[in-house]
Amino acid sequence: MPRTKGSKNKPKGTNDFASRIAEKQESITSLTAEITSITANIDTLKADLKEKKAALKSAQKELTKLETKKAAADQKAAEATKKNEAENLVKKLLAEGVSADDIIEKLK
Repeated sequence: MPRTKGSKNKPKGTNDFASRIAEKQESITSLTAEITSITANIDTLKADLKEKKAALKSAQKELTKLETKKAAADQKAAEATKKNEAENLVKKLLAEGVSADDIIEKLK
């Protein structure tokens, strides 16, 4: 007698479709809840990011303004220092009896 081909060890399980459907529905429900919570978390993080970017932008603007003001103040201070040095030089040369034309030449 010839042998039949193929395995004889086939599962003889019952077709419990109702329990498998229930498991899949529970899985879908839990995944949907996780997706919802993650989406809400992302939305709050996006709002926080937007606030932080706005704060950074305003801080950078303020920094630029302050740097500009500092540069202007430094320039004024340097000009005042040069003016004082020139006045002191003129006073010193006048005290020594140097003529006005010679003083102008030295200031150049």
